[in-house]
Amino acid sequence: MPIYGSMTHDYTGRRIKKSAPKGEVYKKYTPPPSARNRSVSNFRRDANEHYASADIGSPSVCAAPEKKEYTGTLVKGIATMHKSNAVPVIDQEQATDIANMRRG
Repeated sequence: MPIYGSMTHDYTGRRIKKSAPKGEVYKKYTPPPSARNRSVSNFRRDANEHYASADIGSPSVCAAPEKKEYTGTLVKGIATMHKSNAVPVIDQEQATDIANMRRG
């Protein structure tokens, strides 16, 4: 029987009966009782364990990076070219060009 757009209904709208599975049918897997009752504490680390990687000794290993801030004088300002597209302006000529682009 061909399928007309649905796996559960035929072309007239009637529900298609599911056929019985052929061959060997498998039951749902249930783990053995020993694996089911296993404690989570077997997988946790002790709090007093010592890790050699923590003894590097350098204070900058986990320190936050320095904040980056623009301190130069190359960029004169920021212009909006199209909608919310911010563009850095380097000189007056570039600012005039961007203004002319926005106005047509």
